[in-house]
Amino acid sequence: MNINDIIKTSIILLLSFFKKGTIMTANIGYCGYSYHTQRYFSQYKTGFPAYLFRLQTEGTCEAVVRERKVEIEKGDLLLIKPGDYYELLIKENQTSGDYHLICEGSWIEEWWNRSAKPSIARIDLDEKLLSLWRHLMIEERRPSSGENNELSGYLLRALCLSLERAVNERAPSFNQPYTVTRMMRYIEEHATTALKVESVARNADLSISRAVHLFKNHVGKTMIEYALEIRLSAAVERMKYTSMTLEQIAEDCGFGAYPYFHKVFKKKYGVSPGTYRRKE
Repeated sequence: MNINDIIKTSIILLLSFFKKGTIMTANIGYCGYSYHTQRYFSQYKTGFPAYLFRLQTEGTCEAVVRERKVEIEKGDLLLIKPGDYYELLIKENQTSGDYHLICEGSWIEEWWNRSAKPSIARIDLDEKLLSLWRHLMIEERRPSSGENNELSGYLLRALCLSLERAVNERAPSFNQPYTVTRMMRYIEEHATTALKVESVARNADLSISRAVHLFKNHVGKTMIEYALEIRLSAAVERMKYTSMTLEQIAEDCGFGAYPYFHKVFKKKYGVSPGTYRRKE
């Protein structure tokens, strides 16, 4: 049985569950990864019967969605709703890799309808998002004796919301340039390490001077100031909920030596880290 047959069988089973009234509010029909090195064709003339999310991670292919023919490249996300006309073509001598998910349920329907969803969008291949997708795949592969539908349901919700944010952050209507958002996300992920402005600029494919200007202009603070806010937030969290020493917290949150942590913390909160911790 090829991947196309598996997907179609999964959809049939998914819809039969709906008819029996046993489906959960967010349920998965099929979740997986495909890599094609030979010609492949899939077509749904009467409309796709469920929700389909497909993220191109390698190579290229061709798709027809809602009567629109598009070339699919790395980073392209297809968002298909029930009833959409859908074709997928991978030609001879083309290679194509993608993550895909077929799902249904009242939560999915409500999430889809709460805002407009583009049929195709370009997003970053963020490792956290891909890791979430792989986690969902693993849960779905577990034998029936070990399956956890509740966990899969929450992972599915998390993936939907993550995909939505990834799409919205790159939309032209977003309240700031995507390059600025990209820099913010990079700083948020690396703030507790030895972060350098050069690394932030390089990740956004900008010169240092351009990156510094854009960030300050749209965020209202420098990259270092933004990173310090995140470090302080992480430090406060550790002070409240761990038994780590203040010296350990200073190092773990990216401040380096304790004296610098003490100086920055007191400037922000008006008291020393030790006094703050005792009050908490």
